[in-house]
This record gives sequence, structure tokens and C-alpha cells, in this order.
Amino acid sequence: MITKDTIDRIFETVRIDEVVGDFVQLKKRGINYIGLCPFHNEKTPSFNVNPARNIYKCFGCGKGGNAVNFVMEHEHYSYPEALRYLAGKYSIEIEESLPDPKELESRDEKESLYVLNAFAQRYFSENLFENEEGKSIGLSYFKERGFTEDIIRTFQLGYALNDWSALSDTAQEKGYKNEFLIKTGLSIVKKTDDIDTVKHTDKLLDRFRGRIIFPIHNLSGRIIGFGGRILKKDDKAAKYVNSPESEIYHKSKSLYGIFFAKKAIVQRENCYLVEGYTDVISLYQSGIENVVASSGTSLTVEQIRLIGRYTKNITVLYDGDAAGIKASLRGIDLILEEGLNVKVVLFPDGDDPDSYRRKNSSSSLVDFIQQNEKDFIVFKTDLLLKDVANDPVKKAGLIRDIVDTIAKIPDPITRSVYLKKCSAMMDIGEQLLIAELNKLRRTQINKTLPVNDVEELLPDILLPHAQNEESINIELQEKNIIRLLLNFGSNEISFSETVDDPDHPSGKKELVHKLKVSQYIVNEIVHDEISFENESYNNILLTYTKLAEENDIIDPQVFLNSENPIISSTSVDLLSSKYLLSENWNTMHKIYVPEEGSLLKDSVEKAVLYLKKKKVLGMLEDNRKKILESQTSGEDCTSLIIEHQRLEQLKVEISKNALGIDILR
Repeated sequence: MITKDTIDRIFETVRIDEVVGDFVQLKKRGINYIGLCPFHNEKTPSFNVNPARNIYKCFGCGKGGNAVNFVMEHEHYSYPEALRYLAGKYSIEIEESLPDPKELESRDEKESLYVLNAFAQRYFSENLFENEEGKSIGLSYFKERGFTEDIIRTFQLGYALNDWSALSDTAQEKGYKNEFLIKTGLSIVKKTDDIDTVKHTDKLLDRFRGRIIFPIHNLSGRIIGFGGRILKKDDKAAKYVNSPESEIYHKSKSLYGIFFAKKAIVQRENCYLVEGYTDVISLYQSGIENVVASSGTSLTVEQIRLIGRYTKNITVLYDGDAAGIKASLRGIDLILEEGLNVKVVLFPDGDDPDSYRRKNSSSSLVDFIQQNEKDFIVFKTDLLLKDVANDPVKKAGLIRDIVDTIAKIPDPITRSVYLKKCSAMMDIGEQLLIAELNKLRRTQINKTLPVNDVEELLPDILLPHAQNEESINIELQEKNIIRLLLNFGSNEISFSETVDDPDHPSGKKELVHKLKVSQYIVNEIVHDEISFENESYNNILLTYTKLAEENDIIDPQVFLNSENPIISSTSVDLLSSKYLLSENWNTMHKIYVPEEGSLLKDSVEKAVLYLKKKKVLGMLEDNRKKILESQTSGEDCTSLIIEHQRLEQLKVEISKNALGIDILR
């Protein structure tokens, strides 16, 4: 178990902008940072990072928290796993109150899969550099392709021995469970009837045998799976074998090389997309580090959105295979639908990025990419026009195909620019293309929201809604009290009192009393024995009250860093502000907008009074029901009527801002 001192040290050290910045492209806005939320699909940034509070908050989907919460949510880690990740990032030594020698057994299943994959990577890498078979086959292959030892070690490449169960046997000897060997896909179960040397028991066999190994990393650098390529000719064996889907590896959501590329993608505001593992490594070694691969699968929306967190610009690198290019055009349409900008580079026939680099220098590869990148719409039009020749039917089909692609672009200005380009390239009137585009856009809109649905929604939307003060839920008042407590609890507010003073010329003098906001709220709420109906707010109030008995100043980080996820999440919500006034607002516009801190006394007093009023209104409603019940049963309700009159008077007094009323005793 991680000690509290270590946990405190982690929270004191981590910077939320640095942690989130490893996964999301952030831009400075005032004192905060904004970016596209990694937890839901959005095209306009609503994800806010506050370095001063060390918290994040998405005003789109509502998710928020501290650095630990972010890692837990993003990487699907448990609380201890997230702490370990952050400790590793900031080189913090972890102290454990009860060190467990069988750490692997004590961790949950997901952590066990990660640990086992890390072991497998080390095993494969040792084979590559220390085993004779690995050196003569695997290492020599990588070096023949021009890969340096540094790049081989950076990408943690390896080699799987050409043996039925070398990895499985070694892992079992080291104490790794068969269950996890099977779940990671490193091993497969083979019935003994198929193996001559073993009888009557099942045998674990290696999935990867006689192959070079490419570990696949997630965004935080942990290994989630492997790709293996066979080197010898074998018609019965697949050229590539990949890890199967598991709890930690989802092929459609993963990109090869993203861990190594993400910072360069942000810096260069572009991502190069290739097909294979070696293409990524070749480009990276040539200095093009902002490169990832879809690993031979059809491009998915999840992969595109993963890139979209870091940049709006993608350059797709194609080899010279025309048939392969046409088959992958659908993936490019998906990129456009997600609002990203796409360019294309076509390598000479028979070449891919890796083979081109081997034939030419690294600088030549960089120059070729820069000189040959084309806008995708232009590229697609050029590509398909070659098949059309003078056939009018084919040309009509091409026009519809191109316009269909343009229709997928969300931005209307970008669509308009592309229509002009295509009109000139295909020698067809722009108005005709616009008409076709509008028809396609209407079809797309109707698919997402049928007309009947819109008509059914309109009457409900247009219905007037009465805003009755007495119908407001008391939770809003409770929320405001806790918000003020967390944001301004340590601030002082002043109260004036006029008292008799015979020594003063007027016979009166004014006394000023100063109280912390927390003292005022505790005195007015807790001492009046008011409990909150919302459990989260009530827990924060009680915790704050207890801490206030021992400390003059309560740091809100106590609540932000709470192990109770409900308290932590609620605190983030209440400490996050969606809108911030520009630092230059007063200078530019000569309009002074007072901040809440300057009106704090008024805000706190009214918040308490509104809460008390809502409590009295609730008590009145309860009393009304009791009177009705008494009248129905024929019981004497005189005392209830008197109580009702008292509560009505209290409501009036509170509405007149009468302070210091003990309403609940």
C-alpha cells in the first residue's frame, strides 16, 4: 500500500498541464489552458485545464478532476496504478507501508496484463541482442534495413525464437500465470493430442515464433500488444501476426508509434500517417518524428480522433500501388468528416516510405515529402480522372464521388473553396456542383435527424415555462454555499455594528467585526443545525467544519485530492469557471466588471439567506400537509396553524434580509 507521505509528495509535485499535455494538445488562454476533450468527440474546445488549482474540467461532457483522476479516466487505471504512473513520470520514489513481494498477484487483472507484456518485451529484446538465433536472423534483418541500434532500442524491437513454447515456458518459470499469458495473446492453448511429445495435458504454445517483434505502445508508453513479422518464406504462415483484442489492447483505437510521435505532432502541427511498422521507424530515424501507422488495418474514426487531439492536419503517405490507394480512400473521407485537413504524398510505383529511404538519403526523403504533398481533394480528382477518359457516364459518377467527399467536410467555407477547385479541374459549372452538394447535405442531415423528429420536438420546445421562485430546488442553494466555501472560505468579510458610546460626540460609535467566510457560513448553517439534502454537499460541509476546528486556513486541494471520487469530482465542478474575463478587458473597453471577490460579503449573506428561506418554504409545505391531514381526520390543528403563522413570519423576515435568526431550533 502506497504511504500517505508518498501520495502527498505526488500531489505536491505533479502539474496538471504537464500531465494532460502528454495526451491533449493544449493552448494557453489567459491563466488557463484549453483543448479538445479526450473523453468525448468535439470539434470546438471545451476542455479547460487550471494550473493554479491543478485541476481539469470539460464543460462539454462534464468530466473533471485532478491529475490522478485524469490518468485514471484516460488510461482506465485504478487509483494506485495512476499514482504509480505519476510517480514514474516525476521520478518520485514510492514508499509502501506493507511491501508485497508477490506484487504481480496482488494487482488487478489489467495491471497483470501490462506487467506481463513488459516482461515479454524484455524477453524479445534480449533474444535480439543476446541470442545467436536472434542476432543472426532478427538483428541482421533490422540492420540490413538501415536501422541503427539506437532506433532499435528506442522502439524496443525484438525477436521471437523459432521454438514452439520458448516464451511460454520462460514466463511460467518466472511465475506468470497461464491465465494472463492466454489473455494477452502471447500464448495459445494446444490440446496434447496434437503434440507427440506431451500426452494427456494441455500445452501452452507461443503465438509468435520465428518472427521479428514490434511492441505496440499506448499513449503513456506502456505496451498493450505486439506485431510479429515472419522473415522466411512460408506459404502456410501469415506474413504478420498481431496480438488479439484484450482488456488493454483495442486495435481500432490504437496507432503504432503514437507514444513516440505525440510531442512532435503538436510541435509541427501535422501528423504523417503511414501503413506499416517499418515505415514509422524509417521516417522517425530520418528526423520525421511526427509519424504514426494504422498497422495495416482500415483507418477507424477512433484512430482519427486520437490524432485530432494533437493536430488538425494529417498527411497520408501512400506507396505506388493504385489499387491499394483506391481501397483506402474511404478512410480519407472519414478524416474529412471529423473536420481535419488532409494532404497526400504518393511515392513512386513500387516504393513505400521505408523502401524509398533505403534507396535514398534521409534528407532526400524529407525533401520528397515536402515537394510532393497534395491537397487530398485535388489528389483524388486527379487520380479518378485518369480512369474516366472521355466516358460521360464515368465522368458523371466521378463528379458525384468527388462532391460526396466534399459534402463530408463540416466547414462551409472549406467546402466552397473545394467546389471552386473541382469546378475548374473537371470543367463543369460551379452552380451544378453546389446543387449536387446541397442535395447530398440534405440527405445527410435527414439521416441524422428525420424531419418528423424535428416537428415533434418543436411544440415542446416552444412551450412557456413558468419560473416560480418557490419551485426552485434547494440543491441549487446548497451548491452555491459549498461553492463559496471552497473558493473563498479563507477570505475575510467585515460587518459593522453601531453601539452606544458616551465618550463619542454623537453618543454612538461603529464597531467593525471581521470574520472568515468559512466562520460565517459555519456559524449560520451548522450552528442552526441545518443539514444539506445533497449527500456530496453535506459531506463537504461536515468535513470543512471539522477541519476548521483545527486550522485557520483550509486549502481547497484537500477536497480536490480526496480519495472519495464523489467529493473530488464535486469540488472540481465548484472550483471550475467556464468563463474568465480577459486581463486586458478594462484597458481595452473601459468597462469595469466587478469580480465576485469584491462583492463577497453580499454574495455570502444572500446565499445563506436564500438557503434559509428555502428551508422555511420546505417546512411550510410540510406543515400544510399536516394541517390537511389533521382536518381530514378531524383532529385539532390549532398548534399547527400557530406554527404555520410563525414560519410565514420567518419567511417575511428573511426576505427583508434579517440576519441572525435562529429558524430551526
